[in-house]
Amino acid sequence: MRLDHGKHDWTWWKCEIITEWANNSWRFKMKNAFESAIFNSEKDTPLTWFLKKKDRLSTLQPDMSESMINMKILRKCVGELENSIKCICVEPFSTEDYINAMEDIITRTRIGKTWTRVPLESKM
Repeated sequence: MRLDHGKHDWTWWKCEIITEWANNSWRFKMKNAFESAIFNSEKDTPLTWFLKKKDRLSTLQPDMSESMINMKILRKCVGELENSIKCICVEPFSTEDYINAMEDIITRTRIGKTWTRVPLESKM
């Protein structure tokens, strides 16, 4: 394929790949992957999680604006984390603002982290 088309940048190749292989089954898988993923601060980092969600949404709906993509991704955060990000960022907020706010909240507070009970040792 490269011999036929020559050298192009990644955006051109991405459009060609989507045009060639993006069928209904692929779109269904991408939509389910986006819908099912909720941010977990113990196993995900804000940067990689956010960019993965943004890539999935932009391939499914390329005409969607950046602020709309950010709002859809914001709804995938757990309750208190979503509210905290909304309080910090002023709409319309950019991708950088969103990721920076998310990282600040997670590193400085316990919001978004789950509480696990430590088992007590049995008395002998």
